[in-house]
Amino acid sequence: MSGDDPVLRSGKVDFGGVAKEINLSYVPEARVGDHVLVHVGFALTVIDEAEAARVFASLQEIAGLDAARAEAER
Repeated sequence: MSGDDPVLRSGKVDFGGVAKEINLSYVPEARVGDHVLVHVGFALTVIDEAEAARVFASLQEIAGLDAARAEAER
């Protein structure tokens, strides 16, 4: 995390192995190791580990559906 100005505060987030720098101004309570919900480069809320696991599972399911659809279109 970096930045003392709350509006410019940023941090690195790992998106399944891809690290991105995101703005943390909406989540001043976020700390290193927290899970955050991110949209268009902004962390919107801190979520607990159980919710993060549900989000990851849903994203993996969506990826599987996309792969199945692509395979079916061949």
